[in-house]
Amino acid sequence: MKTVHIILILIVVVAVAIVISTFTDSGTYSTFSEAASHSGKEFHIIGTLNQSKPLVYDPQTNANEFSFHMFDEKGEEMRVIYRNAKPQDFEKSEKVVIIGSMHDDHFEAKSLLLKCPSKYNDQNRPEGFGEKTYTSD
Repeated sequence: MKTVHIILILIVVVAVAIVISTFTDSGTYSTFSEAASHSGKEFHIIGTLNQSKPLVYDPQTNANEFSFHMFDEKGEEMRVIYRNAKPQDFEKSEKVVIIGSMHDDHFEAKSLLLKCPSKYNDQNRPEGFGEKTYTSD
């Protein structure tokens, strides 16, 4: 075989590997019921914090365990355990994205992504802000 053929085969193999890894890693957000049906597999779940249930974090007992309840996009509630410190201002988050897998009766999150409320909304806008229009000549 010529060197050119070997290089072309290697390029094709790399291209196929990239396509396969892109399709396996690029998932959309899932739900708790889907995660429960595939226990142990990693999922990304987006949802909102259940404000009526307590956040459990006691740094004196275990600084690396934080648990809370959240609703997924379909409204299903699940207890989530995050084996790390509680993020600052967690309870102010509008949306929470958890990355992890299902274990028995709870979801084990290995990562948390928080969407905090914007301080730039209409309610907090200073009076008169945005009422003037400027044009360049």
